[in-house]
Amino acid sequence: RKPRHSLIPYATIRAASQGDADAINTVLQHYEGYIARLSLRPMRNSNGCTRLCVDEFMRRRLEIKLIAGILSFQAV
Repeated sequence: RKPRHSLIPYATIRAASQGDADAINTVLQHYEGYIARLSLRPMRNSNGCTRLCVDEFMRRRLEIKLIAGILSFQAV
């Protein structure tokens, strides 16, 4: 049975944990959709209608937390 989501290769994780910018960007791209989904907030437009929008401040905070987690990760 095929996994629903692809996994990030170990070599990429190891390179990202060592500070490789390209590897970190690869990990960020992998989680881009998940981070956007977590960042959805109900917002009202000028007509008073409420809809879900990505809160850019929240999205950036989550990306920063992910980068911090990547850099503190100890690959074995």
